[in-house]
Amino acid sequence: MPVSPLYFLRRLVGGERWQRIHVKASVWAVAGVVAVLLVGSLIIVPAESSSPRANITSFPLALWWSVETATTVGYGDLYPVTLAGRIIATIVMIVGIASFSIVTASLATWFVGSASRRAHQVAAAVEHVEQEGRAATAREVHALHARFDRLEQLLSRGSGDGS
Repeated sequence: MPVSPLYFLRRLVGGERWQRIHVKASVWAVAGVVAVLLVGSLIIVPAESSSPRANITSFPLALWWSVETATTVGYGDLYPVTLAGRIIATIVMIVGIASFSIVTASLATWFVGSASRRAHQVAAAVEHVEQEGRAATAREVHALHARFDRLEQLLSRGSGDGS
Protein backbone atom coordinates (compact mmCIF):
# COMPACT_ATOMS: atom_id res chain seq x y z
CA MET A 1 0.00 0.00 0.00
CA PRO A 2 1.64 3.31 -1.05
CA VAL A 3 1.95 6.00 1.60
CA SER A 4 0.80 9.45 0.55
CA PRO A 5 3.04 12.47 1.17
CA LEU A 6 0.26 14.05 3.24
CA TYR A 7 0.13 10.99 5.54
CA PHE A 8 3.92 11.09 5.88
CA LEU A 9 3.85 14.82 6.66
CA ARG A 10 1.13 14.35 9.32
CA ARG A 11 3.11 11.54 10.96
CA LEU A 12 6.30 13.58 10.84
CA VAL A 13 4.80 16.78 12.20
CA GLY A 14 2.50 15.00 14.66
CA GLY A 15 5.35 13.43 16.65
CA GLU A 16 6.51 14.64 20.05
CA ARG A 17 9.75 16.12 18.72
CA TRP A 18 7.82 18.28 16.23
CA GLN A 19 5.57 19.70 18.95
CA ARG A 20 8.43 21.72 20.40
CA ILE A 21 8.08 25.44 19.80
CA HIS A 22 11.47 25.95 18.13
CA VAL A 23 10.78 23.19 15.62
CA LYS A 24 7.38 24.67 14.82
CA ALA A 25 9.00 28.07 14.39
CA SER A 26 11.54 26.62 11.96
CA VAL A 27 8.88 24.84 9.94
CA TRP A 28 6.77 27.99 9.73
CA ALA A 29 9.84 30.07 8.84
CA VAL A 30 10.76 27.73 6.00
CA ALA A 31 7.15 27.67 4.77
CA GLY A 32 7.03 31.46 4.98
CA VAL A 33 10.25 31.95 3.06
CA VAL A 34 9.13 29.53 0.34
CA ALA A 35 5.85 31.43 0.02
CA VAL A 36 7.64 34.79 -0.14
CA LEU A 37 10.12 33.44 -2.70
CA LEU A 38 7.32 32.20 -4.92
CA VAL A 39 5.15 35.31 -4.52
CA GLY A 40 8.15 37.59 -4.92
CA SER A 41 9.13 35.75 -8.09
CA LEU A 42 5.61 36.02 -9.44
CA ILE A 43 5.24 39.76 -8.83
CA ILE A 44 8.78 40.93 -9.67
CA VAL A 45 8.47 40.06 -13.36
CA PRO A 46 5.45 42.34 -14.03
CA ALA A 47 6.98 45.03 -11.79
CA GLU A 48 10.21 45.01 -13.78
CA SER A 49 8.76 44.43 -17.26
CA SER A 50 8.04 48.15 -17.81
CA SER A 51 11.73 49.07 -17.67
CA PRO A 52 13.94 48.67 -20.75
CA ARG A 53 16.94 47.99 -18.46
CA ALA A 54 15.17 45.12 -16.69
CA ASN A 55 17.13 41.89 -16.39
CA ILE A 56 14.54 39.90 -14.38
CA THR A 57 12.32 39.05 -17.31
CA SER A 58 10.99 35.52 -16.70
CA PHE A 59 9.74 33.40 -13.82
CA PRO A 60 12.80 31.08 -13.76
CA LEU A 61 15.11 34.11 -13.62
CA ALA A 62 12.88 35.69 -10.99
CA LEU A 63 12.94 32.51 -8.90
CA TRP A 64 16.73 32.39 -9.09
CA TRP A 65 16.89 36.09 -8.20
CA SER A 66 14.57 35.62 -5.19
CA VAL A 67 16.64 32.69 -3.86
CA GLU A 68 19.92 34.56 -4.15
CA THR A 69 18.31 37.67 -2.64
CA ALA A 70 16.71 35.85 0.31
CA THR A 71 19.96 34.06 1.09
CA THR A 72 21.82 37.40 0.77
CA VAL A 73 24.21 35.89 -1.79
CA GLY A 74 23.38 38.48 -4.42
CA TYR A 75 25.72 37.57 -7.25
CA GLY A 76 24.81 40.80 -9.03
CA ASP A 77 23.73 39.02 -12.19
CA LEU A 78 20.06 39.88 -11.56
CA TYR A 79 18.78 42.96 -9.79
CA PRO A 80 15.64 45.09 -9.81
CA VAL A 81 15.82 48.46 -11.55
CA THR A 82 12.34 49.86 -10.79
CA LEU A 83 11.10 51.28 -7.48
CA ALA A 84 8.45 48.56 -7.21
CA GLY A 85 11.10 45.91 -7.89
CA ARG A 86 13.36 47.33 -5.20
CA ILE A 87 10.52 47.35 -2.68
CA ILE A 88 9.81 43.70 -3.51
CA ALA A 89 13.54 42.96 -3.17
CA THR A 90 13.60 44.61 0.25
CA ILE A 91 10.71 42.45 1.44
CA VAL A 92 12.35 39.29 0.06
CA MET A 93 15.62 40.21 1.81
CA ILE A 94 13.99 40.95 5.17
CA VAL A 95 11.95 37.75 5.10
CA GLY A 96 14.99 35.72 4.03
CA ILE A 97 17.22 37.14 6.76
CA ALA A 98 14.50 36.72 9.39
CA SER A 99 13.79 33.14 8.33
CA PHE A 100 17.42 32.10 8.40
CA SER A 101 17.73 33.77 11.80
CA ILE A 102 14.79 31.77 13.12
CA VAL A 103 16.23 28.52 11.79
CA THR A 104 19.65 29.36 13.27
CA ALA A 105 18.09 30.21 16.63
CA SER A 106 16.11 26.96 16.54
CA LEU A 107 19.26 24.95 15.89
CA ALA A 108 21.02 26.76 18.73
CA THR A 109 18.06 26.03 21.02
CA TRP A 110 18.21 22.37 20.06
CA PHE A 111 21.96 22.18 20.75
CA VAL A 112 21.65 24.01 24.07
CA GLY A 113 18.64 21.87 25.02
CA SER A 114 20.57 18.68 24.27
CA ALA A 115 23.55 19.87 26.29
CA SER A 116 21.25 20.94 29.11
CA ARG A 117 19.54 17.55 29.20
CA ARG A 118 22.92 15.82 29.32
CA ALA A 119 24.08 18.16 32.09
CA HIS A 120 20.94 17.34 34.10
CA GLN A 121 21.57 13.63 33.58
CA VAL A 122 25.18 14.00 34.76
CA ALA A 123 24.05 16.06 37.75
CA ALA A 124 21.47 13.40 38.65
CA ALA A 125 24.11 10.68 38.37
CA VAL A 126 26.52 12.68 40.55
CA GLU A 127 23.76 13.27 43.11
CA HIS A 128 22.98 9.54 43.14
CA VAL A 129 26.64 8.63 43.65
CA GLU A 130 26.93 11.30 46.33
CA GLN A 131 23.91 9.90 48.19
CA GLU A 132 25.31 6.38 47.93
CA GLY A 133 28.63 7.69 49.24
CA ARG A 134 26.92 9.40 52.18
CA ALA A 135 24.96 6.24 52.96
CA ALA A 136 28.10 4.10 52.77
CA THR A 137 29.96 6.57 55.00
CA ALA A 138 27.11 6.55 57.50
CA ARG A 139 27.17 2.74 57.55
CA GLU A 140 30.95 2.76 58.08
CA VAL A 141 30.70 5.31 60.88
CA HIS A 142 27.93 3.28 62.49
CA ALA A 143 30.07 0.12 62.23
CA LEU A 144 33.04 1.96 63.74
CA HIS A 145 30.88 3.22 66.62
CA ALA A 146 29.72 -0.34 67.23
CA ARG A 147 33.32 -1.59 67.28
CA PHE A 148 34.40 1.19 69.62
CA ASP A 149 31.46 0.40 71.89
CA ARG A 150 32.51 -3.26 72.00
CA LEU A 151 36.12 -2.25 72.67
CA GLU A 152 35.00 0.05 75.48
CA GLN A 153 32.92 -2.77 76.96
CA LEU A 154 35.86 -5.16 76.75
CA LEU A 155 38.16 -2.58 78.29
CA SER A 156 35.71 -1.77 81.07
CA ARG A 157 35.26 -5.48 81.86
CA GLY A 158 39.00 -5.99 81.79
CA SER A 159 39.65 -3.01 84.10
CA GLY A 160 36.79 -4.10 86.37
CA ASP A 161 38.58 -7.41 87.09
CA GLY A 162 41.36 -5.56 88.80
CA SER A 163 43.91 -6.04 86.12
